[in-house]
Amino acid sequence: MLIGAHVSPAGGLPKAIERGVERGCRAIQIFNQSPRMWKPTAYRDEDVAAFREAMDASPIDAVLIHAVYLLNCASEDPDIRAKSLASLTHSLRVGAAIGAAAVVLHPGSAKQGDVGAAIARAGETIARALADSASSAGGKGCELHLENTAGAGGTLGRSFDELARLLEAAESSPEGDANGRLGVCLDSCHLLASGYDIRTPGGMRATLAEASRKLGRGRVRSLHLNDSQTPLGSNRDRHANLGQGELGERGCTAFLSAPSLQGLPCVLETPGHNRSGPSREEVAYAIKLHDRGIAARKRR
Repeated sequence: MLIGAHVSPAGGLPKAIERGVERGCRAIQIFNQSPRMWKPTAYRDEDVAAFREAMDASPIDAVLIHAVYLLNCASEDPDIRAKSLASLTHSLRVGAAIGAAAVVLHPGSAKQGDVGAAIARAGETIARALADSASSAGGKGCELHLENTAGAGGTLGRSFDELARLLEAAESSPEGDANGRLGVCLDSCHLLASGYDIRTPGGMRATLAEASRKLGRGRVRSLHLNDSQTPLGSNRDRHANLGQGELGERGCTAFLSAPSLQGLPCVLETPGHNRSGPSREEVAYAIKLHDRGIAARKRR
């Protein structure tokens, strides 16, 4: 498992690699633009080249880009959908340029509207972004991973059934061919909050078996590791530092050591000390829990 953290690219793309190395990361996640603004960051060819050079010289093997939270691909407002499409397409193009493993996306929200109609709108928008960002040189382009949600309000993706409907809506859309680029990012906090009891190895096995049945084998392609401030089924998205929430050490260990998740990029998005984000110590703690879980499984 490629364990790492969400880091800032402030000061230039290579700074993200530098911050990842400082934290002992094998994977990093970044925002490719300000999470509070629609305006995309325009990266020059030399910025991209410097990032790739820095990554090649580092122990970091995977990069994820998190699409900004302003996006709502399921919005009833055509202007919001158009802005979401433009931002998501830009993120996918940046991802392809820097060699990112994927862009991670919160699929959107139905708000107070009809969920089925919202899923159809999200699927169409996602399909268009994939088509518009496909490589003109014959490559497939950057992957897009839909993240499971905690289930607050009208957010989409709170269950594997809903994620399956989103995948189907995007892949069957006449707007474009997903071409194998759609996957899923599983967030441990969101799983617990939306009612999946992953606090034990057995619970984790059952959850992943359901994911495989409903999403298809190989659909889970990236991970977010967060403890949860709120209990099972709370439908509240409140990240906690590892071992300090409702998952605790045992739940985090079960998530990290699940056999089918090995080899995937897994980034921490925890609050950290003084809300400064994941630290080197917390990344090291996650690696320790992973190794402990793997060792325990081998003894069984």
